[in-house]
Amino acid sequence: MAAKARARSAISRPKATAIQPAFLPFAKPAIDEETITAVSQVLRSGWITTGPQVEAFEAALSRYLGGRAVRAFTSATGALEVALQACGIGHGDEVIVPAMTFAATANVVLRVGARPVFADVDLATRNIDLGQVEKAITPLTRAIMPVHFAGLPVDMDALYTLAERRGLRVIEDAAHAIGSSHRGRRIGSFGDFVAFSFHPNKNLTTIEGGALSIREPAEARRVERLRFHGIEHNDNGDMDVLEAGGKYNLTDVAACVGLGQLRRLEQFNQRRRTLAACYFERLKTNPAMLLPAHGDEGHSWHMFAPLLPLEHMRIGRPQFIEEMRKRGIGVGIHYPALHLFSLYRKMGYRIGDFPNAERIGQSTVTLPLFSAMSENDVDRVCESCSGILGKFRKDAP
Repeated sequence: MAAKARARSAISRPKATAIQPAFLPFAKPAIDEETITAVSQVLRSGWITTGPQVEAFEAALSRYLGGRAVRAFTSATGALEVALQACGIGHGDEVIVPAMTFAATANVVLRVGARPVFADVDLATRNIDLGQVEKAITPLTRAIMPVHFAGLPVDMDALYTLAERRGLRVIEDAAHAIGSSHRGRRIGSFGDFVAFSFHPNKNLTTIEGGALSIREPAEARRVERLRFHGIEHNDNGDMDVLEAGGKYNLTDVAACVGLGQLRRLEQFNQRRRTLAACYFERLKTNPAMLLPAHGDEGHSWHMFAPLLPLEHMRIGRPQFIEEMRKRGIGVGIHYPALHLFSLYRKMGYRIGDFPNAERIGQSTVTLPLFSAMSENDVDRVCESCSGILGKFRKDAP
């Protein structure tokens, strides 16, 4: 009887299964309990739109950027559009932008009535090629809009030397670059206009939001008008509308999140640098990926985006991403080549115009990188990449 009972028990007992690791996204914000508590206090205060929290957030950002005028926005897109307007850029003007970036960089140029003129990017840094920028300048060019891709600053000295020599404004798309620095100076602490993004996948988040760092005090005042309906108040408090502005004012709830994030930004960025170093050390694949440029200690590592060796693979990027997902790992794409979108093909751009942007757009993948990751997470990503690329090599059995 005892033997039969043991047999029945063995039959009914479920088989042990391996515990699947939690899904690892390519980006994830880190909101601490202190910030959550502070947000609840703002919600209970009865003042949740633009108010004392936004004022405090702008002041804190200004201190972080060495005392520059800083204005908060609902997005970096809004900040870029207002910067263009503040520069007087509109119909008939041209603005040079990289051919590989998020669509917002070029879209805002169109929205103010100007024409985006693309320049190719460097294959390693993914930043705009300043030699190509020089070739793209025409008598209609009014500004250069570089992107500090993944947090790696462009060559600021060469950029501003070129802009000053040709009499051009510079509007830096620093959406990826809060906390980055060039030769010891923080991006946004110098230069012309500098726009930051605080989207949830960025190094610092306000849920949705952005900010604009402004060199000239007079332009900062105009930015305020353009940010909120073109309204200005005189010393008596009387309201006037001076121009047709938009509505891009940040809420106090969002600014409260930003204040909590800013206190931890240096910690976040240092952790990202550590994780990026782990990727460089451990990402040994066969066939080999083309890794991004290392940069230096001024790189804030918003993303880690190698290029797949598609020419040596039996699968394409969609299949690679699906294989990573099967292993519980999320992968992004940053970014397709801008000039190949339908909107810009209508302007006359074609395949072959910007070879580096096109190669990046076809083969880039964004691997997980966020401050809460562990070194073991990096190991898991690297092992998965190596396993997939090895399995699907063209010469694999």
